[in-house]
Amino acid sequence: MKISLNDTMDLNLPKYDFRIKTDDRGCRLIFDPLRSKFVALTPEEWVRQNFVAFLINEKNFPKGLIGNEISLTQNGIKRRCDTLVSDKNGEPLVIVEYKAPGVAISQHTFDQIVRYNSVFLARYLIVSNGLAHYCCQIDYENKSYRFLQDIPQYEQLNAI
Repeated sequence: MKISLNDTMDLNLPKYDFRIKTDDRGCRLIFDPLRSKFVALTPEEWVRQNFVAFLINEKNFPKGLIGNEISLTQNGIKRRCDTLVSDKNGEPLVIVEYKAPGVAISQHTFDQIVRYNSVFLARYLIVSNGLAHYCCQIDYENKSYRFLQDIPQYEQLNAI
């Protein structure tokens, strides 16, 4: 069954249709096409699914180069990166961190994604709560970063 929850959970993203169902315990699930399975439909997951659809449909990110819930080990502790996008050589290019729409994006959010990036060394970091989106380009050579006005098209990521 295809249902759109956008009417009850509007985000600052285009509207997409998703496969949503209720399991035998009454929990709502959404199909994640990247993981090829239904997952719990939490507010953060709603943002993830909408944002990934945005990256694929509007920004031309290749679906095959995007992964959700990517494991990493940091200082001996296992963690999970919300979304990792690779370049065409399989190297980390973009890390995306999501928060629920009701969660303000704070310095703590940026600190979290920077810690993950200490493992991946991606060139771009994106943070979104579905309402506000921030994209940052990392310049490792000059040890600096800059915020971009918009999230670039995938083809532009290596050109910027």
